Amino acid sequence: MLKRTFMKVLLAGTLMAGTGFSAAYAMDKWDGPTTGPKAAADKTIVVLAGDLKNGGILGVTNGVAEAAEKIGWTVRVLDGAGSISGRTAAFGQAMALKPDGIVINGFDAVEQQAALETVAAANIPMVSWHSGPKIGCDAPGGIFANVSTDAMTVSETAAEWAIADGEGKPGVVIFTDSTYQIAIDKADRIQETIEKMGGTVLEYVDTPIADTSARMGPLTTSLLQKYGAKWTHALAINDLYFDFMGPALAAAGISGDGSPKAGSAGDGSEAAFQRIRTNQYQAITVAEPLNLQGWQLVDELNRAVQGEACSGYVTSPALVTEDGLKAMGDSNQFDPQSPYREAYATIWGK
Repeated sequence: MLKRTFMKVLLAGTLMAGTGFSAAYAMDKWDGPTTGPKAAADKTIVVLAGDLKNGGILGVTNGVAEAAEKIGWTVRVLDGAGSISGRTAAFGQAMALKPDGIVINGFDAVEQQAALETVAAANIPMVSWHSGPKIGCDAPGGIFANVSTDAMTVSETAAEWAIADGEGKPGVVIFTDSTYQIAIDKADRIQETIEKMGGTVLEYVDTPIADTSARMGPLTTSLLQKYGAKWTHALAINDLYFDFMGPALAAAGISGDGSPKAGSAGDGSEAAFQRIRTNQYQAITVAEPLNLQGWQLVDELNRAVQGEACSGYVTSPALVTEDGLKAMGDSNQFDPQSPYREAYATIWGK
């Protein structure tokens, strides 16, 4: 039964059997927008990055920069450095720059509600990446479009992998960060899926993603002492948690491909890809097409500044495995083979 359930996931497009990548990676046809406004001229936009140490946020920022160069816009990047005060200060700096548009990159819009109201009052269009649970057009806080994959699909995919890998009875520890509503929602869906399919959630750990460098080592050691061999899988809402778990596992004598096996429900950072490729303390990640999403953010902002409707496009994630990475060669980024750059350039008249 478990095998059939997981194969249903494979055939539904989460993972392409035999490759370790979703159909989204292999597709050679563009499934996004094909019409929209031509490029608005001479625009300056600001990217408010929640924390550039986060590989997902960095990947999206790089995509925005690449797309902005193509469309002919100027980009300023301000780093919130992983703290609420840092992001508040970045908003203040952004307003001083009087930009034509703002990209909120990788933090919950609710956290900065007062700042969002100020931006909206100034009639500065805003788009976002992972700003809350509502994906697509007209997101809360006056945001024109919130770009993301379906976070619940991402969470379910990671959980279903753990069920299949654990032969139906994994013992799972879930890592999340209650600072962000979307992180809570993702972790809750992971727990719900694991328990519904017969697995066990040993513990639901709420620890700030910004503090993973200091917290994950001691946490890992404590969890190993508490659960021992019962702890077979670690699932987190972001790859960053596993950037700092490996040394504690190694110190406990656990090999890079041993248990607990780590799987991330987003975002597909370069560091995560490297760990998966080398079998070093991470088995899978459910990756988003970060560079593509950066291009989408620029396209949505181009629509917003010209009073056009948002595209409503939602990108597909990919379950990335060691086998899938072998098929990719040396690349450490999930970048679909579809001609999205050419598609957006055509829309923009570039």
